[in-house]
Amino acid sequence: MAHKTKLTLLLTALVAWLAVAAYGYTQTDAAESTLTRVVIGYQKADPADISRQRGELVKKMKAKGYKVVFKEFQDGAALMTALKSGNIDYARLGDTPPVVNQAAGLDLVYVAAGADKVNGTEVLVKQNSGINKLADLKGKRIAYAKGTAAQFMIVQALAKANLTVNDVTLVNMDQSAASVAFAKGKVDAWVSWDPYTATAEVQQNAKVLTNAVGLAKNRDFVVSTRKYATAHTAVSTLLIDYLADDMSWANKNHAKLITMLADTLHLSKAIVTKTVERRSFSMSPVTTAIVAEQQKIADVFYEQGLIQKKIQVKDALLQ
Repeated sequence: MAHKTKLTLLLTALVAWLAVAAYGYTQTDAAESTLTRVVIGYQKADPADISRQRGELVKKMKAKGYKVVFKEFQDGAALMTALKSGNIDYARLGDTPPVVNQAAGLDLVYVAAGADKVNGTEVLVKQNSGINKLADLKGKRIAYAKGTAAQFMIVQALAKANLTVNDVTLVNMDQSAASVAFAKGKVDAWVSWDPYTATAEVQQNAKVLTNAVGLAKNRDFVVSTRKYATAHTAVSTLLIDYLADDMSWANKNHAKLITMLADTLHLSKAIVTKTVERRSFSMSPVTTAIVAEQQKIADVFYEQGLIQKKIQVKDALLQ
């Protein structure tokens, strides 16, 4: 009888505990469901990724009633595809994808602009390739990602040597495929950006034929569709402020940033150090000077037939 009573009490306590746990879960789930979901697309080691890993932006946005979800992509072309399909609300990318997609008819807007990446955006070749100057690229196979910052970079690099895209063979590849092709000698050169360039330099002893100084900015941008940005100006304002806070932290805490990125990206500290130390971080509203930079890309691409429509970048600003 005593055993039966103990068993009954135990079952009663268990039922009560489960009820409390279920109530707590329901309350938490209900609280989460009241948050407005905001999806940000990013590339590894970029400003949005730094904010994702640091975690402060998510906390601050939650306090304002938003649940931030991050999704990773390999390059700007993939990010723009996701933005067009509605899979993400904001895209963090380089300078070329917004121009190409505006010309293709996407009604996008520039939400924010960050620092340039001229020192980590490069044309890489093998040490023993015999390619020592840009003019030596004539007739060579060059890996790049169409519709990304690499496209404008290679156009400008070739122009500096009085060459055009018709003087080389451009091979459109994503970053993973390009890395393998470059390592195996399937291509003679590779145009990319950090941390891919830093990885190739450290792990493959790749030679930097040129960086982007004087050629291209490959500036960080956050873009959205006009439809979304118009309806969510408060979200955009908060994102600019909180991303700016994280970028300020990144500039002041290189050691912590390097450790964080090395751990989460599974890259050596040598690679991450090279990436971090040769750039700065920022995020702020788009200026007229930055619009002029973007307009140059649009004009060059139109003149070379890389986009079929002449555009005005200023039309992609949210007034």
